[in-house]
Formats: sequence, C-alpha cells, structure tokens
Amino acid sequence: MKFVLAPDKFKGSLTGLEFCDAVSEGFLKVIPDAEIVYAPLADGGDGTIEVANYYLNGELISLEVKNPLFLDIFASYLYASDQKIAFIEMAEASGLKLLDPSEYDCKNATTFGTGQLILDAIEKGAEEIILGIGGSATNDCGIGMAMALGYRFLDCNGNQVVPVGRHLSEIVAVDDSKVHKGLKEITFKIACDVTNPLYGENGAAYVYARQKGADDNDIKMLDKGLEDFAKVLDAKFNMNSQEISGGGAAGGMGIATKVFLKGELISGIALMKELAQFDKRLENADWIITGEGKLDEQTLSGKTIHGVIDVADQQNIKVAAFCGKLDLNDIQLRKFGITYADEVLSEAKHLEDAMTNSRTYITKMATRFAKKLIGK
Repeated sequence: MKFVLAPDKFKGSLTGLEFCDAVSEGFLKVIPDAEIVYAPLADGGDGTIEVANYYLNGELISLEVKNPLFLDIFASYLYASDQKIAFIEMAEASGLKLLDPSEYDCKNATTFGTGQLILDAIEKGAEEIILGIGGSATNDCGIGMAMALGYRFLDCNGNQVVPVGRHLSEIVAVDDSKVHKGLKEITFKIACDVTNPLYGENGAAYVYARQKGADDNDIKMLDKGLEDFAKVLDAKFNMNSQEISGGGAAGGMGIATKVFLKGELISGIALMKELAQFDKRLENADWIITGEGKLDEQTLSGKTIHGVIDVADQQNIKVAAFCGKLDLNDIQLRKFGITYADEVLSEAKHLEDAMTNSRTYITKMATRFAKKLIGK
C-alpha cells in the first residue's frame, strides 16, 4: 500500500517534515511494508524555504543587505548549485517581520535588500530564481529591488529618486541602460497568491498599506504614486500595468517582477508542486495524507490542501486529512473530496497540550487510521 504524505505546516507546532515523520512512524507500526513517500508542501508563505530545500538540497547563503528602512542586516536565501536554482523569500530582506510594529512605515520602506539577494544569486550562477513575495513591509512598486539590479528611476531634473513609495509620483523616466547583464539570462518564477491590481480601491495601497503602517493620507498618496508610476511603466514598456492580475501584490512587487525581471506570477502551491514533481510522486498511490493546523471551509477554498485535493481528484486517489482542529462535518468533508479526517484536539486535553504534543498525537492518529485500513 502506497501513501504519499503531503501536508502544510502546523503553524507554531509542526513543520511539514515533522508531520511526515510522525505519520510515517504511526503507519509503519501497523503496516510495516507500507510504501511511504514524503511530499511536504507550502503555499509560498513562512516556512516555504525549508520545504523548498527538501527538494533542492541546497545551502543557505547569508549576506549583508539593506532592510526595509535601509539599515544593514544579514539575510539568507537558498541556493542549489547543482540545479542552479535559487529560492528567495522577499520577507527575509524586505519583510514586516524584520521591524517592530512601531517602525512600520511603508511609504518610506524599500525593497532594495531583496534586489541585493537576487543580485547575489545571479552572480553565484543561478539560472532560475523562485521568488516568494509574501510578508512585505513595502509599497515602493519594486523600484528598490530594481535599483539594486541596475535600473535607475529619474525625476524631472534627471536625478535618481530614493527608492521608496513616497517618491513614486516624482519618477518621470526609467533608465535601463546599466541593468546587470545576467538578468536577462534568468528564468524568474514568482510565488503570488493574490490578484489585486496595482492601484485603485482594490490595489496595493488601499488593501494592504494600512497593515504596513500607513494612515489615510499615506494611502491616498501611495495610491496616486502607483497610478502615476504605472503611466511611466506603460510608456516605457508598452503595456497596461493595471490589467496585470496580481500587479498590486506586495506593495506593487507583483508588477515589478513582471516588468523588471520578466517573471511569471504563479500560485505558491503550484510552484511547490512543480518543485516537488508532485504528480510523479503520486504514481500508483493508494492514499494521500494531507493536513495543516486548522481545517475549515476557508482552508479548503484556499491554498495547500485545496491544491492536494485537486490533484487527488484528477488521479482518483483517496485523501485523508490530519489536522490540529477540524471545523467541518462529514457531509462537508465528502463534498470537498476528503474520505477520512481526524484532529489533534480530539486527543489533547487542551490547546496548549495540542500545540506542545502535536507530533505524538499525529502519530497516534496515523496508527488509528492504519488499523482501520487493514481491519484491525
């Protein structure tokens, strides 16, 4: 019997790989000859780099870069020299997680550090760069990132602007004459799970800037900056920026990756499935075992588990879900294509116990499921 273990992380409790270890232990107690294939997944958010490294087997490269407020920090990215693939999380250099909430100020924040990570990967010899753009502290439309790669953004006096959101309206020209020569040789894949346009009521500033420290006046100013800069981009690159789905992701980083990197915006789970060669791992599988911290309708309409269920349905493979908390009844589970489900909270004494001992409980759940499968 072949089992493919394809979980997301249990936030604050278990990584995807730890989940795989726990389920494997539980199954092998009952079905010693079970064929177990690890296929941990992620949606492009926190923790994705660890899952990516499971498939890439690369090394963490650390270097000094600028944080969102132009202060020097050390940030890391993953580089697999054999495959010449780099995996970069924008949040490592340009993320909110690097700042105290009192420092959130997206109008004065830059993506320059993310560009420095990309530049280093290019100089290491990368031929493909996967860039996750979640968790940003910025609203600079990616001009900081682009400036680190040699683009210049000029005001009406021909001077280069400081690459932050509050200067977007000042830009009248983009100079790409000194862009790093290696940039055009790289394939960029961008993990992006939002569809917001660049500006307007559903755009980067109005939807996301407040959580990054912007007030009402800032949001109006940033939105106008995005709209003004879009006109410059459209004239320079012969495009319609506002029509790009996901252009407003990460404070306009979505459009920046399309324009300056010639990148392809792809859902995070789709990227991870591609990296994992997920369909190949599923060949001749009897069950897919998936899971994450909470299983509810929102989860199933979203990312990792939904991506797993879609593939399982196409290949007619049964799905079992082990989760921290289960907020679906049997009818809902069947509707979504889940044959069997169990939750840690049914075992644990309370939430703290569930969080602390989730590995032990997942192993017990796997053992119980395996016994049902063989009629014990």
